[in-house]
Amino acid sequence: MDIQEQINTYINSQPEPKRLELQALNDAILKIMPNCKLWFLDGKNSEGKVISNPNIGYGNQSMKYADGSTKDFYQIGLSANTSGISVYIIGLEDKTYLAKTYGDKLGKASVTGYCIKFKKLKYINMEVLEAAVRDGVDVTTTKDR
Repeated sequence: MDIQEQINTYINSQPEPKRLELQALNDAILKIMPNCKLWFLDGKNSEGKVISNPNIGYGNQSMKYADGSTKDFYQIGLSANTSGISVYIIGLEDKTYLAKTYGDKLGKASVTGYCIKFKKLKYINMEVLEAAVRDGVDVTTTKDR
C-alpha cells in the first residue's frame, strides 16, 4: 500500500464525525502545502508495538540533534486521538511560540510546544489554525536552508 492509500485508509477508518473533520483538515493542509512530501506513521515501533497514535505527515525538514546527527521528518502532523484531533507543528525552536502567538485566538484548544489539540473543528477558529500551520511551515522551511 502506498502512502496516499495508507492515509486514505486511516482517515476512512475513523468514526463519524471525526472522519469528516480529519478529511477537512487534510484538505486544508494540502491546500497550504500542495506539492509536499506525504508521510504516514502507523504508530508502531520496529518490534510492531504501538507507541503512539498514527500520524499523517506533510512536508520535509532536516531535524538536527544535539549530537550533530540529522534526520528527515515532516513539518506538519495530523492525528486522531481518543478525545479529538491533534495538529503538530514540528521543529519550532521556541516551545512557547505557538501558545503565545495563537493560543488565545484558536478557540477551545490545548496548545503545547508543538501540538494543537481540540475535540471538534467547530470549537476552533480554522483561519487561525491555518495561519499557525503556514507559520510553522515558513519557520521550518527557512530553518532548513
